Amino acid sequence: MCPLIMDNQSNERSFILSGFNEIMNFTVPLFSVTLLYYCVILFFNISLVLLIVLDESLHEPMYILLSSFCINALYGTTGFYPKFLSDLLSSSHRISYEGCLLQGFIMYSFACCDLSILTVMAFDRYMAICRPLHYYSFMTKRRLSQLVCFSWLTPFCVFAINVLLTARLKLCGIKIQRALCLNWLIVQLACPEADTFPNNISAYVILVIYLSHWLFIIWTYIYIIKTCVRSREDRVKFTQTCVPHLTSVIINFTVLAFDSMYLLYMISGSTRLPQSLQNFITIEFLIIPPVMNPLIYGFKLTKIRNRILGLFYFKRTSKLRLSCSPNKNRPN
Repeated sequence: MCPLIMDNQSNERSFILSGFNEIMNFTVPLFSVTLLYYCVILFFNISLVLLIVLDESLHEPMYILLSSFCINALYGTTGFYPKFLSDLLSSSHRISYEGCLLQGFIMYSFACCDLSILTVMAFDRYMAICRPLHYYSFMTKRRLSQLVCFSWLTPFCVFAINVLLTARLKLCGIKIQRALCLNWLIVQLACPEADTFPNNISAYVILVIYLSHWLFIIWTYIYIIKTCVRSREDRVKFTQTCVPHLTSVIINFTVLAFDSMYLLYMISGSTRLPQSLQNFITIEFLIIPPVMNPLIYGFKLTKIRNRILGLFYFKRTSKLRLSCSPNKNRPN
């Protein structure tokens, strides 16, 4: 049996994304809602990044890490939404073999990069609240650059190995049972004689790495809360800077935990859920965090909120001044 669809002229290998089968009757409204939602994601995240980049008073570790968080949201959503939107308008829901591997890499690296950045943010808050005298001497520009590189390069390297292990497999299926490509969906198409043991080992190693990230975040917040109990000033700092981060951590944990439980449910062989619900569960990490995170930080972090309100106030007062100013060209 031919493992992948072959184009007679170009010999291009491709998969079929069968997750679109049950939503083809709603393509126009779904396209409109998805396009609007993607524009909202772009607007919120790009606005926050530009605000941090252009305002020198926001060139502090916490805000630079936040801009990295928003850039990662742009990276992950751009790996999914343009392809999804084009497929909604197409009658052929195919994706090339290489494109499928690339999308799987982007999806996993985006999700784990989010967790890495949240871990670095937790460390930053720990240093600012529990070690305030050493904060600025430790969180230098060089150290901050190293932490940002760690949060990006770790998932990139880990999942590059993961994709290479998947690329060596001989596949005996052509249908991806979702609206996007994920690594575990590709591995499920492996031929019975294919050696998937290295892929399983890789999955366990990745699980251990990112469980250690969660444990580190929990450890830092235990110390942060212990410190904040003793001081009113630290409690105020916790409310202003740690609450938005903690909210993002909870959202991220909830989404990934729900996705992991669903993955275990699928591995057990259960397929009783409707296809549309399966699609939503699979892509929820691309729907909720990219919008919620910039909203949470934009409203809760005092400096950013003041800058945003200041921009609106400036525009409003400028319009009022223009409307109230005398018209010099008006005849006497």
